Amino acid sequence: MHPISFRPLRTTDFAMLHEWLCRPHVAEWWTPVPTLAEVEADFTPMLAPGSTDRGYIALLDGQPLGFIQSYVVMGSGGGWWEDERDPGARGIDQFLAQADQLNRGLGSAMVRAFTDQLFADPAVTRVQTDPSPRNLRAIRSFAKAGFRAVDEVATPDGPALLMVRERDA
Repeated sequence: MHPISFRPLRTTDFAMLHEWLCRPHVAEWWTPVPTLAEVEADFTPMLAPGSTDRGYIALLDGQPLGFIQSYVVMGSGGGWWEDERDPGARGIDQFLAQADQLNRGLGSAMVRAFTDQLFADPAVTRVQTDPSPRNLRAIRSFAKAGFRAVDEVATPDGPALLMVRERDA
């Protein structure tokens, strides 16, 4: 498999990102489906210098593969992870853009490559994600990428399975 790379999200990606978010295989889990104006409003803050939330377009052979974002868990706000006290914990959210690329190992390869990139920063202690407990494909993908299930948790988006990948010893 060819290496997966990541480039920072740009405003010129918003229309493509909106179209991806409207695709049934993404919209099933990334809800509610936003308007283009909502995509612009939600993702523009990631572009600000110094933002702790960052969005990326994942690339396979230079072609867009999907979207992935990272954020500092502690203090993320909006009712998310209010008990978190580890400033090194990072959260991720992601999806593959093309339905025909599901079930081929690309999602777990993308997550593993991105998580490895996050761990290149010595301040990052762990990476977590929170798929729906019903999203068995995502749960299997995260497990293949080195994540372990911790517990089912309540989030502002509903029940989620907290999954964590610790920094390798």
